[in-house]
Amino acid sequence: MATQDVSRRKAWLIAARPQTLPAALAPVVVGVGIALQDGVFAAAPAVAALVGASLIQIGTNFANDYYDAVQGADTEKREGFTRVTAGGLIEPQSVKRAMWLTFAAAVVVGTYLVYVGGVPILVVGLVSIAAGIAYTGGPYPLGYHGLGDLFVFVFFGVIAVVGTYYVQAAALLPGAFPVWIPPGTVTVPAVVASLPIAALSTNILVVNNVRDREEDAETGKRTLTVRFGYRFSRAQFLSMLALAYAVPFWFLLQGWSIVVLSPLLTLPFAGRIARTVLTETAGDVLNPALESAGKLLAAFAILFAVGLAIG
Repeated sequence: MATQDVSRRKAWLIAARPQTLPAALAPVVVGVGIALQDGVFAAAPAVAALVGASLIQIGTNFANDYYDAVQGADTEKREGFTRVTAGGLIEPQSVKRAMWLTFAAAVVVGTYLVYVGGVPILVVGLVSIAAGIAYTGGPYPLGYHGLGDLFVFVFFGVIAVVGTYYVQAAALLPGAFPVWIPPGTVTVPAVVASLPIAALSTNILVVNNVRDREEDAETGKRTLTVRFGYRFSRAQFLSMLALAYAVPFWFLLQGWSIVVLSPLLTLPFAGRIARTVLTETAGDVLNPALESAGKLLAAFAILFAVGLAIG
């Protein structure tokens, strides 16, 4: 995309990458769904978790845009969506400043969540921000050493869902600022409910890494796809899908209503994405698949949350 064709406002929108927000919103939706079932729903912490997660996602996007550019990972051969730093649309220092300001806003929002959730949320929030920066920045960028998939699975899946449930449950307890996890605020169903979100969020990264394998190999970005090849990543994609669609059956066996199986309605859509990932490597085909993977995550999360809430 030519610099002269992009306005400043549109360039910042490109840098924020709103198409990635399902990865931030989906875990909050599921955390709210299971909180409704357990009778611990609390609106203010849920909204704060939603805003905070979105800010951390956007801040991470700014960090990726900036650090990938300055470390030479974004080249002219890139087949993915436009990067504003490497493309010269926004000055590198401006993107870096936006990253810090966005994370600072997340800290401001997180102050309320820390008041509600205490030391556990303080630790989780600080580690999440640090991991968002370390994904492509710092002395040992996680995404450059094959740890990006684990980062997404843990932080945008397990921690995000369980954390959303936790702050709601903790908000209903007497007192404030617990120093440890109060009983009943982290449950087995909440942890299990996080697994499909973790899996489908990871699959977004898998599609991205399959698309970028050749460029990443040239620039020294050792993703799992670079390390182990297309076959490994395609098997990983299918295993993540299998995990996501198996979890609703666990809830059914635990006594939830059959409505908890409603995410299975997205299986045909998931199948179409899988066929693309299993057969294609070109960016012009995988870019739409990447967007579709985000839509799959959003649709699955909404249906799953409804099923969990009905219980």
